[in-house]
Amino acid sequence: MTTHSEKRVLAHRPEQLFELVADVQRYPEFLPWCVAARVRSKTEEMLIADLIIGFQMFRESFTSYVKMDRDTLSIEVEYAEGPFKYLTNKWQFIEHPDGCVIDFYVDFEFKSRLLQTVIESLFTEAVKRMVRAFETRANSLYNAQISAPQSPNKQSPIKQSPSSLARPQGSR
Repeated sequence: MTTHSEKRVLAHRPEQLFELVADVQRYPEFLPWCVAARVRSKTEEMLIADLIIGFQMFRESFTSYVKMDRDTLSIEVEYAEGPFKYLTNKWQFIEHPDGCVIDFYVDFEFKSRLLQTVIESLFTEAVKRMVRAFETRANSLYNAQISAPQSPNKQSPIKQSPSSLARPQGSR
């Protein structure tokens, strides 16, 4: 079992960050190791997506159900098929005086012991890079549109512990 939980304040509106995370098809444009993303079906509340993750000699694809609740500004990802025994991923976007608190949680385990061992050895750094990638993407998309007040402490991690994610079609 590999888990990561983190809260972080970003100087963007919760709705902007919700839309960024919900835009799964664009993940290959900015997420490390995300080779491709395909949305199989999409409604206002849910989408079914395939992601291909590549790292060195490993390349794995998986399918997830992504539940999007715009009223509560939360996103829950449930594993459907692929190389995992299980995968759960949750995002909550909460209004904050400096913008938005992102509350992020992921828990997963691969079926393959080899893959699980490799991932666990790189996990902490991989999660840091992934979270940074979302933050950098938000800054590049929304800095001109920031409506939340800027504080000197632009990003402030609130808590941390040990996580995973995925890039758009044809970007490689």
